Amino acid sequence: MLSSKEQFKRRQQRTRARLLRKAGGRPRLSVFRSGKNIYAQVIDDSRGVTVAAASTLEKDLREKLKTGADKQAADAVGKLIAERAKAAGIEQVVLDRGGYRYHGRVKALADAAREGGLQF
Repeated sequence: MLSSKEQFKRRQQRTRARLLRKAGGRPRLSVFRSGKNIYAQVIDDSRGVTVAAASTLEKDLREKLKTGADKQAADAVGKLIAERAKAAGIEQVVLDRGGYRYHGRVKALADAAREGGLQF
């Protein structure tokens, strides 16, 4: 029987493989959430580079937020990543939720990125 970490890794690989098939050359918005923070990156897989990144560890966000592990923090990171991606010339992305379910903090980040102007 697989451990929960191994199951998570399989879900993550399955999700990413599906995304890369359907991406059509669009960069992916990768989300990672820990118990204390949330991170987002826009990654161009064709070139293998990170185009934009944002997280709750950044000084300006840390000062504004009560904690880095709630929906308000995810909302702030989503708006920031959308702003930085648009500044880099990226309008359309594919959401890579990793092995996480699409609800809670992941959904809040995605909704805020959509409001910020990114198209999924």
